[in-house]
Amino acid sequence: MTDRHAGYLVVLKDSIREDDDQATLQAIQQIKGVISVQPIVSDPKMEIAQTQATYVVAEAVIKFIAKYGKGD
Repeated sequence: MTDRHAGYLVVLKDSIREDDDQATLQAIQQIKGVISVQPIVSDPKMEIAQTQATYVVAEAVIKFIAKYGKGD
């Protein structure tokens, strides 16, 4: 038996201004089967979480390079 998808959450690489989002919203709306497109408003908590996650990943990459990288 195959699972059925009821929807998708699309995450943008960077936050965009509300007054610049109409083209993006319209493009998603034109995808076959889409009945609703609702923006998710960015807030300080989201920005903090993204910054913290970026820091954790960057720190892990730096540690990996320090341990296994060749300084050639």
